[in-house]
Amino acid sequence: MQRTQSPLLARLARANPTAVFLVTLALVLVAFFAPGVVGGVLLLALAAGLVALMATTWSVQAPQTRLIRLLMLTLLVAVAFAKLL
Repeated sequence: MQRTQSPLLARLARANPTAVFLVTLALVLVAFFAPGVVGGVLLLALAAGLVALMATTWSVQAPQTRLIRLLMLTLLVAVAFAKLL
């Protein structure tokens, strides 16, 4: 049985990887240098996007990749909470 691909996933698949990396890097840098709550909320928004992406791609990832992604997500959420406090 063939799964139909959502329009959002099709659009994400066509995204330029370099542009996605640069936009994400800019968001992380802004969040790191933004004061307290603003930076923490930006990092949590980024973490929420990563959770959605991970949930979508979980079944096609190798176990090692899953572990690394979970560790990075945990680190991102920990930094976000540290900024909020």
